[in-house]
Amino acid sequence: MKLITYNPASELATWSPFQRLSPWRDFLESAFELAGTESRQWAPALDVREDDVNITVELELAGMRKEDFDISLEDDTLTLSGRRESKAADRQSESFRSERFSDSFSRSVTLPCAVQADKTSAAYKDGILTVTLPKAEQARPRKIDINLN
Repeated sequence: MKLITYNPASELATWSPFQRLSPWRDFLESAFELAGTESRQWAPALDVREDDVNITVELELAGMRKEDFDISLEDDTLTLSGRRESKAADRQSESFRSERFSDSFSRSVTLPCAVQADKTSAAYKDGILTVTLPKAEQARPRKIDINLN
């Protein structure tokens, strides 16, 4: 058997004070994960697109019905809110893993320009809510002709 001489200087070169804190960090992260399972905040994915005529907002609301969410427009802010309900658990069986939960959400989007609120439309298909907001006439880009003298 080969013996290795102990050299404390080599150990100090690789030692980090954060290594000693690592078990505590892991403990705290697991504690926060357990605490967070009951009070998750769900926010559905949201996309905002703009072209010359419209502002389009798409929100991913898979598994929800149109009665489960509301749309409101006030000044230059579009607010989408609702509540997602999880399916009732089957009392005769145990679940091994459950990642679906009930929660409410509210997403607000500040619009980049004025829109025509009375011509706003919304459609819900395949779990995607699409809100189309026509731009106000003064917000649309205009082409200016140049006169040559």
